[in-house]
Amino acid sequence: MLKNMAAQVVNQTISRETMTAATPIPAFPQESSAMKTPRTPARKIRALIVDDQLLAREVLRRMLRNEPDIEIIGSPANGREAVEAINCLKPDLVFLDVQMPELDGFGVMSQIESSRMPVVIFVTANQQCALKAFDVQALDYLLKPCTRDRFQIALQRAREEIQRKQAGELQQKISDLLFKTPPRQTERITVKFAGKILFLRLDDIDWVEAADNYVKLHVGEAVHTLRDTMSAVEARLPAERFVRISRSSIVNVEHIRELHPLLHGEYAVVLQNGMELSLTRGYREKLRQLCPS
Repeated sequence: MLKNMAAQVVNQTISRETMTAATPIPAFPQESSAMKTPRTPARKIRALIVDDQLLAREVLRRMLRNEPDIEIIGSPANGREAVEAINCLKPDLVFLDVQMPELDGFGVMSQIESSRMPVVIFVTANQQCALKAFDVQALDYLLKPCTRDRFQIALQRAREEIQRKQAGELQQKISDLLFKTPPRQTERITVKFAGKILFLRLDDIDWVEAADNYVKLHVGEAVHTLRDTMSAVEARLPAERFVRISRSSIVNVEHIRELHPLLHGEYAVVLQNGMELSLTRGYREKLRQLCPS
């Protein structure tokens, strides 16, 4: 008989839920004008409603019905289903009942990895459980039955927290992209000359020569001196266009005219302007870059 009475209560309540909007639910007063704010979300917030009571799930659905930025993607009826839904559907927001059989709300949170943890609002009829919600990093809690204004406060806090999380994730993605993408190498290199700063096109450089604590850039008949090391200059030049052929020489591949084998595994490198350099034995593997075929 108790089961029949409970079923009648649920059916009567759901019937009231499906009535016209002019029929309010007494436990949830109509939204006050102070709570009505226009919202134009960039994308909808994907929400789960988790409760073992059908009536409680339907009440939350009704309260979210007029929220255009909320999309309800599931309504698990127990803790096990909630864990599976969170892992599979990756919601932004979860309304999570605390007291459920087998696995309660706290147990659900303990089984979710921190990287997958959505924003959680606990829903409970127990004040002590509500206080414990903050110990497990829940954003907020709602005591049953709650007013619509209290519900809107919690929902707005959730919106703001989700926006912060999404902004942080976007910033992290940008940082990762910048970190993983090698810096673009410039097409020019700067040198000081006669009190001026010259911008030399990389294509114009014939070869680079080490000279003690300096580096000489040979550009046609001109020679420009940099106070730098060969290793530092080599790192600034694109490796597919400039090849180091000895400890003291880096050559522009496009400016090579001929290669001649010499004794002991060395090669003569003849440039377009007739300049002859030496490719020493320690750099013989560079031949593959000079002669890709």
